[in-house]
Amino acid sequence: MCGIAGTYRWPDGKSVTDRLTDILAHRGPDGAGRYSHPAGDGEVHLGHRRLAIIDLSGTGAQPMASGGLVLTYNGELYNAPELRAELAAAGVRFRGTSDTEVLLEAWRRWGTDCLPRLRGMFAFGIFDERTGELVLARDQLGIKPLFLLRRGEGLVFASELKALAAAGGSLQVDHAALVASLLYYWVPDSRCAFREAEKLPPGTWLRIGPDGRVERGRYWHLKDVAAEGRERARRGERPDLAAIVEESTRRHLLSDVPVATFLSGGLDSSYLTALAARGKPGISAYTIGFRAEDAKFEAMPDDLRHARRVAERFGVELHEIEIAPDVLDLLPRMTYHLDEPIGDPAAINTFLICSAAREAGVKVMLSGMGADELFAGYRKHLANLIALRYQRVPRPLRRGLSRAVDRLPVATARRGFRSVRFAKRFLSFAELPEETAFRRSYTMYGQDELLALINPDLAGTVEEVLTEHADVYQDNDLDDFVNRMCLGDARMFLPGLNLAYTDRSSMAASTEVRVPYVDVEVVKAAFAVPGDRKIVGRQGKAVLKEAASSILPREIVYRPKGLFSAPLRAWMSRDLAPLVREVVHDGVLVGSGFLRRDALARMVAEDAAGQRDFSKHLWHVLTLEYWYRDATSGSGRDARPAAWKTAENQGDFG
Repeated sequence: MCGIAGTYRWPDGKSVTDRLTDILAHRGPDGAGRYSHPAGDGEVHLGHRRLAIIDLSGTGAQPMASGGLVLTYNGELYNAPELRAELAAAGVRFRGTSDTEVLLEAWRRWGTDCLPRLRGMFAFGIFDERTGELVLARDQLGIKPLFLLRRGEGLVFASELKALAAAGGSLQVDHAALVASLLYYWVPDSRCAFREAEKLPPGTWLRIGPDGRVERGRYWHLKDVAAEGRERARRGERPDLAAIVEESTRRHLLSDVPVATFLSGGLDSSYLTALAARGKPGISAYTIGFRAEDAKFEAMPDDLRHARRVAERFGVELHEIEIAPDVLDLLPRMTYHLDEPIGDPAAINTFLICSAAREAGVKVMLSGMGADELFAGYRKHLANLIALRYQRVPRPLRRGLSRAVDRLPVATARRGFRSVRFAKRFLSFAELPEETAFRRSYTMYGQDELLALINPDLAGTVEEVLTEHADVYQDNDLDDFVNRMCLGDARMFLPGLNLAYTDRSSMAASTEVRVPYVDVEVVKAAFAVPGDRKIVGRQGKAVLKEAASSILPREIVYRPKGLFSAPLRAWMSRDLAPLVREVVHDGVLVGSGFLRRDALARMVAEDAAGQRDFSKHLWHVLTLEYWYRDATSGSGRDARPAAWKTAENQGDFG
């Protein structure tokens, strides 16, 4: 895993590339490399920061140049051994054992046709000295990030958005992306927090030539994979999921340095840990716990005892980390590393676990990320199914239930009530149409709530963001409700939130996280499983549980789902309460006119009274506030992007 950066026909490209590469040092503390070459009437400059995982020698260093091709690459290819054997049989002679060299030679032989053959996680730039063309590519599922910025006939790219911000010239905040982040509490992968910047979409490539012309192509699409899976299911094919997950896990253990796992004691991480221990005896694992007073306030389940049991059963050395951070210090640090306003506190957990592992000499971690999205393991999946039945309940009974639940508190001064929070959440979407209900089941606000929170002149932007969600969700011809939800998650929720924060928070600790469930073969198998085998009765991930039962104890497989989150209500009521008041009354977002002070104040009051649970909402407001301060290079009421000031002068913000 590494950090990559580069410029193509960009003013002062060498110094810009040097600056970008230095900013990415945390992604690759084991080495740095630079490359320069003419490109038409300009130059190309490539930079690389190395985190050495495969082939620790100098033969794996980057940018890697050979026979007129130059590659700067971030990722891992888990089918590199097979590709190497095929290329060697065709006469290719390799200097080292890195997958970087395999990728370079695969490109030489097949060009863009090599991309669908790659099994792994990757983002890379490859330059052809003969044609003067630069190609950028990103993996099928968006595991690895790649940001780019085009101006005129030039281009700059990097693994992180913060690096692009140093490319010269001011980047303007995209207020539509901020509205989207309020809705989801993350920025969708289709958007970028700065107007000129963009994320290369998963499963695509981009080519730019010396004449400035840009060509784009798609080599892999989840929509097509889901459609193929539907046809396989109709033919009665039943993929051997246990064998496929075990094979993926084995491939993800490929490493020349120590590998460990995340182990929460839940199904996904326990299954991976058990399989990893089978493939690599003596492997270690890391788990988290919370301070007793925080866990009690949140009514959190005791996951540690389950993690300990799994570790003991499979001979895994377990490292336990108590989550008791100085959140006032960590919040701005995490906001910086996350690049965009991402409000999921699980990023803190990932960062602290990876930091502890790195201190112990571990560079590679396996995560259970992705199983919930692909196999319908979230509460929202079951809740949306239950909502279909709830809509058949007579309307008077529904109204009475809604009024009764609305009067219940979600917390007292000493503890929170998770069941009441879930009930209120369920009733907020249970009577809505399918796509609207699914969106409302995992987003932060309903349309009216969001409109009341932001500047009225952004109403059109809200409609635009909601329409984009509907377009993505409905862009399929699946007749299976559960798989429609899974496809929506795999296209939006997974790359936009979970893979994004996992990459950025782990790389902030110079640690590589691999995700065996987010593997092209596992994904193909997942969409060949009908929805009625994913949710059976009230059991989500039923087919995965069936597969895991061959190796895990039943009480681990079928235990209630835990939460890889943080004790937000406890933090809000104690550590962060003064900061919340400051942001509401004198924050940059309020001062700029983006957020409305009266709406924020109501949220704080209702949360403090225990009537509504706005802890996630307020946490995200804090992350957005810190991000906005950094993005506008200042603080206070005048710290606004130039584009916003212009819009205000034109009356766009009233």
